[in-house]
Amino acid sequence: MTTTVLAAEIGQFWNFSTTGHLLSYSFVWQATLAIGLLGLIGGLLGPMVVARQMSFAVHGASELSFTGAAAALWAGVGVNIGGVIGAVVAAAIFGLLGRRARERDSVIGVVMAFGLGLGVLFLSLQGRVGTGFALLTGQVVSVGSGGLIAVGVTAAVVVVVYAIIYRPLLFASLDPRVAETAGVPTRLLSVIFAVLVGLAAAQGVQIIGALLVMSLLITPAAAAARLSANPTVVLVLSIVFAELAAVGGLILSLAPELPVSVLVTTISFAIYVICRVVGMKRRD
Repeated sequence: MTTTVLAAEIGQFWNFSTTGHLLSYSFVWQATLAIGLLGLIGGLLGPMVVARQMSFAVHGASELSFTGAAAALWAGVGVNIGGVIGAVVAAAIFGLLGRRARERDSVIGVVMAFGLGLGVLFLSLQGRVGTGFALLTGQVVSVGSGGLIAVGVTAAVVVVVYAIIYRPLLFASLDPRVAETAGVPTRLLSVIFAVLVGLAAAQGVQIIGALLVMSLLITPAAAAARLSANPTVVLVLSIVFAELAAVGGLILSLAPELPVSVLVTTISFAIYVICRVVGMKRRD
C-alpha cells in the first residue's frame, strides 16, 4: 500500500471536516472542557500517586466510586454525588488503614471486593444494568453543564488543596521516616491526599469510566518519570501528557464515532512506550 493510499484511507476514517463540524456543538465543547479539566487533575496528582506507590488505591477508589454511583441510582439521588461520596469514603479508608505500603494492598483489596459486591447488588435492585455499564466505560459526550460544573469545582478544590500540602507531602513521600521525625503530619497528609485522589477518581468515572481512570491518573506520570528525576519537570510533563491523551483522545474519537476511552488509553499508552524507550536510550 503506497503512502498516498494510506493517507487517503486515514483521511476517510478520520474525517477532519466532520470533526470540525462536531466541535461547533456546545455539548462537544462541554465534553472537551470536562475531559481537559480531568486531564489537569490527573496530571497534577499522578506523580505523587506514582511516588507513593498508590496505583492500586486509584483503581480501588474508581471502582468504589462506581459503587457509590450505583447506590445513588438505587436511592434516587444524583449519580455524581453518589460517585464522589463512594470514592472519597473509600480513599479516606485507604489513607487511614493503608498508610504503610506493606499493608495498603491488602486493605484496598478487602474494601474493594466488598464495595464491588454492593455495587452489583444496588444495580440488580434498580434493574439498570445498562447504566452500570456506562459507569464502567464512561459517558463524556453526555457530561452536560452540570457535569462540567462538578468537574470544574473538583479541579479548583484539588488545585488549591494540593498547592497547600505539596511541599510537606513531597517530603513525606520521598523520606517518610525523616519527615515524621521532623514533625510533618504524615498520617493527616496521607488522608488528605487520598481524598483528593478519590475526588479525581469520582469525576474520572463519570467521564472515562471506572475501568480506565488509571490511564489519566497513573500512565502520564509514569511516562514523565521515565524522562526526568526532577519533581517539577515530572509534574509539568505529566500534565502535558495527560492533556494530550485526554483532549486528543476526545477529538480523534469524534469523526469515526469511536469510544473516547479507547483513544484516551491508546494515546496515553503510546506516550508511555515512547518515554520508556527514550529513557532507556538516555541511560545507555
